[in-house]
Amino acid sequence: MDSKNLLEVKNLKKYFQTPRGLLHAVDNVTFNIEKGKTIGIVGESGCGKSTLGKTLMRLHQPTAGEVMFKDADIANIPLKEFKKKYRANIQMIFQDPYASLDPRMSILQLIEEPIKVNNKSLSKAQVTEKAREMMELVGLAKRLEGAYPHELDGGRRQRIGIARALSLNPEFIVCDEPVSALDVSIQAQVLNLLQDLQEQRGLTYMFITHDMSVVKHISDDIAVMYLGQMIEKCSADRIFRDTIHPYSQALLSAIPIPNVHVKHERMVLKGELTSPIDPKPCCRFAARCPYATDKCLAEEPKLREILPNHQVACHFAEKFVK
Repeated sequence: MDSKNLLEVKNLKKYFQTPRGLLHAVDNVTFNIEKGKTIGIVGESGCGKSTLGKTLMRLHQPTAGEVMFKDADIANIPLKEFKKKYRANIQMIFQDPYASLDPRMSILQLIEEPIKVNNKSLSKAQVTEKAREMMELVGLAKRLEGAYPHELDGGRRQRIGIARALSLNPEFIVCDEPVSALDVSIQAQVLNLLQDLQEQRGLTYMFITHDMSVVKHISDDIAVMYLGQMIEKCSADRIFRDTIHPYSQALLSAIPIPNVHVKHERMVLKGELTSPIDPKPCCRFAARCPYATDKCLAEEPKLREILPNHQVACHFAEKFVK
């Protein structure tokens, strides 16, 4: 394992058994995350982004593949061992801040809960003190200690989720669309908070979102997913400047430009989504791709390096290099 990387994912798969066959939610995904960096995972709903995050967390058990974390394959060790040795170090901020919080518990109790569970040697006073430190860290006022989740706005609820994740001093956090349910002004506050905490604590993030403008703001690298597969991966700057895969181009063209005088051509995708249940060995984007050929329908493209540190899964990727 490269010493620069905190996490190395190799050929990770997560399949679900359905009445119609095996659903390939995450299929042969490979990537690395450097310590202290952020990788953004983008793609439309149903592409496997959240399943990937939950599989890394062992909330879903992997079907196959490796997840190397500090030279340990956390995908293949017994779940009990993972919870004991690694759960505190790998945390998750969930998409819906209200659904992820117990409505019967106050803010202070919600933040105390993971501290109690994972630090049984601490006294009640020490647990409360630690929880109050977390509240202050994420910008929650002391007067809100006794408040309940339904009494707060979405931004404050999400700050509770961030405080819970940080309370165990993790090194790696999976952020599963943590701002998608928030107003734009609140989104900016939460994103700035995550970046400040990353700088202060040297945190490493996997940031899952469908919003390309949000992922550009926070990510060092960006990986695009389509129907369970990673189809393009490069630096955040490069993907906006030198997009190669046709699907990535379509995603970028959908970003609105706040200027009525600028002509903005959108790449409209036609055709039906390929079924992720027992997919054929072909390009899964071929049915919607305007450049698809017989080769695309007969052979699955592999993720390969087209430019330095720029990987693309497309048979004809070289044609789209600018």
